[in-house]
Amino acid sequence: MGVCDSELADSWALYQRLREQTPLVQCITNYVAMNMTANVLLAAGASPAMVHSDAETGEFAALASALSINMGTPSPQWAEGMRTAITGARGAGVPWVLDPVAHAATAYRRGLVAELLALQPAAIRGNASEIIALAGAAGQGRGMDSGDSVDSAAEAAQQLARAQGCVVLVTGETDLATDGQRSLRIVGGSHLMPQVTAMGCALSALLAGFVAIARDQPLAAAVAAARVFAAAGQRAQEQAAGPGSFLPAFLDALYLLQPADLARCPATAS
Repeated sequence: MGVCDSELADSWALYQRLREQTPLVQCITNYVAMNMTANVLLAAGASPAMVHSDAETGEFAALASALSINMGTPSPQWAEGMRTAITGARGAGVPWVLDPVAHAATAYRRGLVAELLALQPAAIRGNASEIIALAGAAGQGRGMDSGDSVDSAAEAAQQLARAQGCVVLVTGETDLATDGQRSLRIVGGSHLMPQVTAMGCALSALLAGFVAIARDQPLAAAVAAARVFAAAGQRAQEQAAGPGSFLPAFLDALYLLQPADLARCPATAS
């Protein structure tokens, strides 16, 4: 395995581009994640918009740089907002990202995620159990939590990426990004990240921001999003005493991120 920045667009260059372009990321996300997601996008340099009503999601999505769809707390009304937003985004050529939170937990979620997958997301971000189940295999997930390792989800992620024609980012202790042909692993982060709610949800929205500024490089966008997140987590851990102090340290780390921080979280070929 070797470091693959020579083969992909440099993650730091993409992060600088994101900060310069300030992509507008429309988020239809869950109640728990709204504040966290908005703060992460702001700290990273993007512009968040929490717009979920079907009365306006389609119109707004056509104006956004990217759309992030999170299934954390779905309802029929929010599902309609998702459908309308995706229709608006696709009509305007705006990429959208799917976060299939706990999609296998109930019949309602299973039906909704099947419907959304048919609408061709540009990227999918989930934990190992979510990705395994989304690819049609049996995982060990329990509600929102993963019971599977990222390694065990590698083949499922590749199959899902090929079937959907999109990039898939599997997150855990080590992240995996794949477009179905190439796969890269990203190391770093912090053991405190799973102790702070909505971390994964916020990463999905950040991934949408990176996809917006690197539409022709979706795998590089996924790798950059994962590396930025991992590097900020690693830097924040050095300042934090526990989960309570980790969150503000993480936001500060995102805001203050430097190339040396990314260098500590390399992307390697899988």
